[in-house]
Amino acid sequence: MQPASRPRVVAYLRVSTEKQAAEGVSLAAQRAKVEAYASLYELDLVAVLEDAGASAKTLDRPALREALALLDTGAAEGLLVAKLDRLTRSVRDLGELLDSRFGRPNGPALLSVADQIDTRSAAGRLVLNVLASVSQWERKAIGERTAAAMQHKKAQGELVGSVPYGYRLASDGRTLEPCPEEQELIAIACELREAGLSLRKIGAQLEARGMLPRRGGKWQATQISRLLSVEVAR
Repeated sequence: MQPASRPRVVAYLRVSTEKQAAEGVSLAAQRAKVEAYASLYELDLVAVLEDAGASAKTLDRPALREALALLDTGAAEGLLVAKLDRLTRSVRDLGELLDSRFGRPNGPALLSVADQIDTRSAAGRLVLNVLASVSQWERKAIGERTAAAMQHKKAQGELVGSVPYGYRLASDGRTLEPCPEEQELIAIACELREAGLSLRKIGAQLEARGMLPRRGGKWQATQISRLLSVEVAR
C-alpha cells in the first residue's frame, strides 16, 4: 500500500514596515512558524512566498498573486499564514477570498498558525468569519473614538489638521483665533456674493484690492466657494 500523499500548501509571509520586523512579525519569524506548523501537521510546503514592505489594504501584492495562482492551478491545495492579518486586515477582502477560494467545501484551504484556523472543516470556516467580524468591529470602534476626540478638540477651539482660512494659531500653539485680515476678506467676499457676483468675478475684485490667497497667485472659483462657507468670527 502506498503512503497517503501529504497535503500541498504554499506559505505566504508579509511585513508592511521596518518597525514590524522588530515586533515579532519579521519575515524570519513568520517563516519559522509556518515551517514548524507544516512539519507538525505533515504538510508538504511547496513554496514560501514573501511580500516585504507591502500594505494589507489591498490584495494586489506580487507574492500573494503568485500564491493564489498556485492554488488556482492546483499546484497547492492550501494557503498557510503565520497570522491572519498577514494575509488581510479587510473584512471585504477576506470575504472575497472566502467566496472565490477558501469558502468552498472542496476548494483550497486557508490555514493560520496563530489563529488556529483550518478551513478544511466547517468549524474552521466559522471561526474565520467570527475573527474577521470582530477585527472589523474593533477598527470601526477605534475610528469612532478618534472622530469623537477630534470633534471635542474642535469644540474647544483647538487646531485639528491645517489652520483654516480666516484663523491663525494662537500664542499657546494649540487654539485658534480669528485673523483680522482674512476675516475682512471673507466678509467682503460674502458681500460681493450677496450683490450677485459670480465666483470668478469675486476673485477678480479681491485681486484688484490686493487681497490675494495665502500662497499668492490668483483666486480660483473653488477657493472662493470655500471662502464663502467659512464661518465668520463675531
